[in-house]
Amino acid sequence: MDIKFVGIFLLTATLLMPAFSAAADTSTDTTGEFLDDAVITTKVKASFAKDKWVQGRDISVRTDHGVVDLTGTVGSTKESDRATALATKIKAVKAVHNNLKINKN
Repeated sequence: MDIKFVGIFLLTATLLMPAFSAAADTSTDTTGEFLDDAVITTKVKASFAKDKWVQGRDISVRTDHGVVDLTGTVGSTKESDRATALATKIKAVKAVHNNLKINKN
């Protein structure tokens, strides 16, 4: 293989790599938004841990752009409603999507 061709190929690949990397990242989150969502998630989980009516260990919390998604299983409709109420009270929460399932056992 010609050395000149290999050199040009490597140079071209090196110059184009950042463009392909940027195109692959379709996320619109800035570092600040990501950290804000992480703080919200932590605060929601902490409020569940402190509450005597919510068994937060079976509730998964995910936050994206201030919207909290609750998934998992709870023991009653009251517990589900309470989890939603607690999450809603956290500062910077824009909305809460309650996808909790009620365990009828």
